[in-house]
Amino acid sequence: MEIEFVAADAGTPDRTASAIVVFEGGTLAGAAGRADQASGGQIGRALAAGRFTGAKGQILDLLAPAGLNVQRLLLVGAGKAEAFDDLAVEHVAASAFNAVKGSGLTTLRLELPDPAAARSARAGFAVRLAAYRFDRYRTTESADKKPSVSLAQVVSDDAAAARTAFEPMSALADAIAFSRDLVSEPANILYPEEFARRVKALESLGLEVEILGEAQMAELGMGSLLGVGQGSVRESQLAVIRWNGAADKDAQPVAFIGKGVCFDTGGISIKPADGMEDMKWDMGGAAAVAGLMHALAGRKAKVNAVGLLGLVENMPDGNAQRPGDVVTSLSGQTIEVINTDAEGRLVLADVLWYCQDRFKPRFMIDLATLTGAIIIALGHDYAGLFCNNDALAGELLGASLAEGEGLWRMPLPASYEKQIDSMIADMKNVGGRPAGSITAALFLQRFVRNLPWAHLDIASTAWKKPSIVPTIPDGGSGFGVRLLNRLVADRYEG
Repeated sequence: MEIEFVAADAGTPDRTASAIVVFEGGTLAGAAGRADQASGGQIGRALAAGRFTGAKGQILDLLAPAGLNVQRLLLVGAGKAEAFDDLAVEHVAASAFNAVKGSGLTTLRLELPDPAAARSARAGFAVRLAAYRFDRYRTTESADKKPSVSLAQVVSDDAAAARTAFEPMSALADAIAFSRDLVSEPANILYPEEFARRVKALESLGLEVEILGEAQMAELGMGSLLGVGQGSVRESQLAVIRWNGAADKDAQPVAFIGKGVCFDTGGISIKPADGMEDMKWDMGGAAAVAGLMHALAGRKAKVNAVGLLGLVENMPDGNAQRPGDVVTSLSGQTIEVINTDAEGRLVLADVLWYCQDRFKPRFMIDLATLTGAIIIALGHDYAGLFCNNDALAGELLGASLAEGEGLWRMPLPASYEKQIDSMIADMKNVGGRPAGSITAALFLQRFVRNLPWAHLDIASTAWKKPSIVPTIPDGGSGFGVRLLNRLVADRYEG
């Protein structure tokens, strides 16, 4: 998808659909008013003849309107004018693209009520996100099934400034696409070693990437992580990604940890067959961290950051970990494995400890498709936020609101700790059905020492099907990349 910023008087290519924004109440102002005048009042008459009110998400499609050099004109409802913020800009831009992407036309021209450079850039960013498509394995798809729109012209009152504002957004869009690609890949293609190779290739952006194999992790004492992958013929990996963009290269980094279970059968505690194919995206946390590091490098963020990915495959062969086994984590704490399908926390336990021990970060944030219980609690529009530090929690919630990636803070009550106490080891890896997401977070907290830490349970948001958000096509969402990029940009660069 090519994004172009143009002046209002720029000509339109052949085979163009034009989109203009109408606020609730159907008032034709700005570009909408000019289009109505050029068409001899045709737009106003169309509004009067139907039920289009300008409510958010409404679209009125007019074919070949008189007096306008476009094949189609879309009126895109934006809701109340006073609520037209950056996310509303994204909504109308992505909705317009989705309405015409398969129309046979090749260009979408979009004009906002206020075509300031920053807003025009945000509209281009939204079209980039909406145009994402994972189609590399479709070998017989006919041309009429593929999107036809390949160029988005966004009108701006300062096209040069819009292009400048778009540069970091384009880098972020590239990173989100990278994350979505990882989540979308089938597990026979994206296993731990291949995931590590794709991350290693990010060194071309200026990142430093180190890959630890099983022998190195065994020497370190990562018995908790290695136990998860011992039933797979694929070797477990630990990817360490560093970006040193701060003026002081020795300054404390911020740290992000991702659960990367490239496929999760449940192990010996095997999952039901129905829906198991979805477990290819149980590495959504690692994909988000990889995408974040891609974004920070792509826009040359002025921060030192480290991303760590625990990459494993959870399979049920004759060497697989058994329920009742006891493993010794890198921290020295022992864990009784009650359920081998509660494996993500076993991976994160060692990676969290390794991260804080080696890098002494300012904070740690882990992302993981950790529990089905979070879906029961929050549905599919919010991820669970667990945090031991109110300031960090507040920063994450602020970034969540700004970027439209929903977080809901959950409690960490000490009284629930007893649910994960073991009779024979320091702890067990599950605490039963009650408060399953909370006890999983309490388990992780036992591997965090005295520093701010947050755990994002993204099992509810990493995969969207169906998606009701116009910037997120069905499938891998890339959830977390823009949220954490915003956190870093607003709070930790300098």
